[in-house]
Amino acid sequence: MEPTLTAYPAARTGLVVIDVLNDFLAEGGKATPFVKEVVDGVQLVGNLQRLLAGARAAGVRVFYAPHRINAQSYLGWRYLTPTASRTRDYQMFWEGSWGADYFAALAPQPGDHLIAPHRGASAFVSTDLDAQLRQNGIEHVVLAGMAANTCVEATGRYAVEMGYHVTFLKDAVAADAWESQRAAVEVNYPRIGHAVLTIDKLLAQLDRPSMAELD
Repeated sequence: MEPTLTAYPAARTGLVVIDVLNDFLAEGGKATPFVKEVVDGVQLVGNLQRLLAGARAAGVRVFYAPHRINAQSYLGWRYLTPTASRTRDYQMFWEGSWGADYFAALAPQPGDHLIAPHRGASAFVSTDLDAQLRQNGIEHVVLAGMAANTCVEATGRYAVEMGYHVTFLKDAVAADAWESQRAAVEVNYPRIGHAVLTIDKLLAQLDRPSMAELD
């Protein structure tokens, strides 16, 4: 899929990093055994480190969107999805636990933006993500993190409906199985988003802000 932008203006581009948490990425994480094969296969951690370094160097704002739940999260929900039920029953991403902490190698840095936790798949629902993006003048949303076919995809779908230009990064996401990875990256992303790029292609297309934009 060809991008609709020849360059991404750094001052109006936001990198949304989803669910880079210990329960997904650290040894001993509750979901790590299920995603490890794809995470390692796509070299996700190293790729995300390179993406974050390049984005920050270019002046792109970084927004961290974590998945965290607690005993109150699903009260009143009559119909839980199988994924939400497993997350609750195994207390994955449980608020206050080590598993819900950011994976150290990908943790937020000073100047990054922290979004209120989401309970379901979309990082927009019941959070301040849209408000923080708009307050910072973001028009172009770039998505990365976990998991490719659930929270990343759901957040991208929602962002399109909210009027953002949406870019998925094919080498900055991972899923719980290769079939899920391919379905997201090769089938769904090109139909949902405005662009599906590699990290290198995105970084090459970032326009650093002018001095006027920084004032």
